[in-house]
Amino acid sequence: MSELIDVPRGLNGVVAAETTIGDVNGEAGYFHYRGHSAVELARERSFEEVWHLLVVGELPDAGRRAAFAERIAAAQADPRMPELIAAVARHTDQPLAALRVLWTLAASVRRSAALYDLDPDARLDEAIRFAAIAPLALALAPHRGAAGAGVVADYLERVTGATPDAAHVRALSAYLIAAMDHGFNASTFTARVIASTGADLASCLTGALGALSGPLHGGAPARALDSLDRAGDDPSAWIAGELAAGRRLMGFGHAVYRTADPRSELLRGVARDLGGPRVAQALAFQEEAERQLAARHPQRPLHANVEFYAAVVMEQCGIARDMFTPTFALARTIGWTAHVLEQARDPKIIRPSARYVGPAFAG
Repeated sequence: MSELIDVPRGLNGVVAAETTIGDVNGEAGYFHYRGHSAVELARERSFEEVWHLLVVGELPDAGRRAAFAERIAAAQADPRMPELIAAVARHTDQPLAALRVLWTLAASVRRSAALYDLDPDARLDEAIRFAAIAPLALALAPHRGAAGAGVVADYLERVTGATPDAAHVRALSAYLIAAMDHGFNASTFTARVIASTGADLASCLTGALGALSGPLHGGAPARALDSLDRAGDDPSAWIAGELAAGRRLMGFGHAVYRTADPRSELLRGVARDLGGPRVAQALAFQEEAERQLAARHPQRPLHANVEFYAAVVMEQCGIARDMFTPTFALARTIGWTAHVLEQARDPKIIRPSARYVGPAFAG
């Protein structure tokens, strides 16, 4: 028997693979996509441009951006989608469940092949087609936005029922771009493990979505907003009570960052631009929470993370609280497909070991 290597709980710090998609530097407090600052991309680029960067490998020029948008639109206009979405909607009104089912149904209808049996161009086509139908499933409605408005504007229209203004489209775009990828998080790693078996694209995505549905991974934004509701206009006493009871402040602290979360810094600026009483409340809550956390943990101050201001931004854009995690899933789907495509190029299956600690073998 080969000697097993001890690793930390949760595989923290363990390098499981190499990637060219992006990197998170928790000590310095930055992250990038293929060498481009993710924060700057969120400020300056469109959702479709960064999608192209992650799955194709480069930022598109005007011609390639238009061609890519046409591929997305064609996937969403698949004549089978309205029937499939209607079938899903008859059985569930839960967005994440709807997305899991639609991906599975679409794979069956399309007779999707295993990634192992596809060439790189066919894999890319699968990745774009399955990601493109995610916003349709999450809103349980076929494509209905204005032609050429873009994925984000169309998604906002379908989930809010109103034509969004430009400020809300830009704000949500910034969030979605900043949330597309973030290292080997639980859902991304899940997608890569499944991809390493050579499975079909939909199987990789549904597995990742299952991981994201857990409250320790994708459920924090709504919980952060719940905290603001409970704290009211004077958060000091409420925060002190939560900390004294040993409860975690949702939306604060991060497993990787030892500095301020750059995504939170970005979205705080986006929230300030949107303005309003909720934004003012959130800014006051953050200041008080970080003050009390620093007093309790001077060796490691805990800062607001991306979920805190993501909740505020999504609320200001008119997105209902029960759509916060599905909206996060829309963003992360792009990163999952990029990682699946990358993992599919490696013929080695991911197969770690476990250290047995149960009763001794009696045979």
